[in-house]
Amino acid sequence: MKTLIIGGGLSGLYLAERLEAQGRAYHVLEARDRFGGRIMTERAGQGVFDMGPAWFWPGQPRIAALINRLGLRKFDQYAAGDLSFEDENGRVQRGYGFASMEGSWRLVGGLTGLTEALATRVPEAKRSLNAPVVRLERSGGRCRATLQDGSVVEADRIVLAMPPRIAAGLAFAPALPAGATQAMANVPTWMAGQAKAVAVYDSPFWREAGLSGDAMSRRGPMVEIHDASPAEQGPYALFGFIGVPPAARADTDRLKQAVQHQLVRLFGEAAAEPRALFVKDWAADPFTATSADAAPQYSHPAYGLPKAMQDLWDGNLIFAGTEVGQDFGGYIEGALEAAEAALLRLDEEAPAGL
Repeated sequence: MKTLIIGGGLSGLYLAERLEAQGRAYHVLEARDRFGGRIMTERAGQGVFDMGPAWFWPGQPRIAALINRLGLRKFDQYAAGDLSFEDENGRVQRGYGFASMEGSWRLVGGLTGLTEALATRVPEAKRSLNAPVVRLERSGGRCRATLQDGSVVEADRIVLAMPPRIAAGLAFAPALPAGATQAMANVPTWMAGQAKAVAVYDSPFWREAGLSGDAMSRRGPMVEIHDASPAEQGPYALFGFIGVPPAARADTDRLKQAVQHQLVRLFGEAAAEPRALFVKDWAADPFTATSADAAPQYSHPAYGLPKAMQDLWDGNLIFAGTEVGQDFGGYIEGALEAAEAALLRLDEEAPAGL
């Protein structure tokens, strides 16, 4: 039996790698021109900087085991030194609070090292980029995916390794029950409304000044800032989450100017001219966010697989992706958790030896 995996982010690639190891038939379709989904990096010199998720934590066994199996290395998030706090008038205070990401881990070389390592374990003939799916059909015991270019891929089962809200925008035949479609639309896509800025420098001047790089701000545009430097050597970096709504950050040049001004307020004139300044607005990424994701999230959603999204198309339409992770939904660990759950579901449906 052949499985079609739609979505080449961490969950989809991990599932594909597991199926490959078992000698199972599958194919991965990714809409973007790269694998990784919300895992994305930018480069400046020898530095690699995460523009999507960056951290994982102790107590997350799947990501720890996978990193070890792939021969990758983790390192501690830098957290030594004083925290900075900026009030609504731009006044800066030092030493209040604590480094909120202290104790977390990052991956040497950025998290794309993880997805790239998985992708290399999937043969080229079994993975496709630039392959957005627009329609899914099931008839006569077979599933068909129609791509944007009109081509068709057939399989026995389909795994949707993507945010449920993005999946809800596909055409289905036969149509899914209204309850399933509504449940998909109601699942918030983790971090989809966020934008992230990374400023790269030749030296870690904030560390030399006794600062951790951690900052909280009530003025913005960044509301939360952390050290984003590599594990060893430079270049070094600060990154921040943009706090203004998506509609107010559409002018990227203006946003970058505001980011630079804020970094100067927080860390001094040494921050005025970064070597590079990257901005990634995930709310403007059509393969990540819908208009519903523009609404801010004030707490971590209660993720998991809603009952209405289970056993669709006689169990042949299966969901993966971090938003359906039962215990770690929204995290990198949740993407792996969801892929494992999808694999178990495929095992239930697969005849012996397939």
